[in-house]
Amino acid sequence: MPEADAMPQLMAARFRGFLPVVVDVETGGFNPRTDALLEIAAVLVELRPDGLFVPGETWRYHVKPFEGANMEPASLEVNGIDPHHPLRPALPEHDALQRIFREVRTAVREHDCTRAILVGHNAFFDLQFLNAAVERCGIKRNPFHPFSSFDTATLGGIAYGQTVLSRIVDAAGLTWDSSSAHSAAYDAHITAEVFCAIVNQFRGIYEDTKKGHRP
Repeated sequence: MPEADAMPQLMAARFRGFLPVVVDVETGGFNPRTDALLEIAAVLVELRPDGLFVPGETWRYHVKPFEGANMEPASLEVNGIDPHHPLRPALPEHDALQRIFREVRTAVREHDCTRAILVGHNAFFDLQFLNAAVERCGIKRNPFHPFSSFDTATLGGIAYGQTVLSRIVDAAGLTWDSSSAHSAAYDAHITAEVFCAIVNQFRGIYEDTKKGHRP
């Protein structure tokens, strides 16, 4: 079992210097250039002393639609967000992103990694919205890789023969809560559980490869 002070080095080595951070966004549509970013959540992935990966700390923020943002009624019906509700504790995009980025940069340093890499279900969607918001806000220090990602839809297809998140959760022996789905915090956390379950399945193959053994 690795010593606690060796865990950062092991995390950095496992993903070639990248720190996996699970991200989910809820939006006002499918176009990252024109449609509002309404919620964002990020979940760290942690490495336990027994060598297993588990979901770590979560950050979640409601986001104010940027000026002129489009919001499709069909999308709002799916995610259940009322962007103009008077009690909705939303932050401007810039503030929400900077709060998450600050925590992610700290985690990258603590794990001796060089950069964060976004993990998502259909990750290209989340990464596109994240990058578009970063560009709108003029943020210069984005800790995430600009185009690489880990996609649990792809990984689920490989590991379980399923690409729909709820079906992957079921195949992995996890619990799916349909009433909580389409909340950024819930979707990010359950995606983190899926990602960790899949990575943990490949632990033996990874360790054999590091030793120079072919599976």
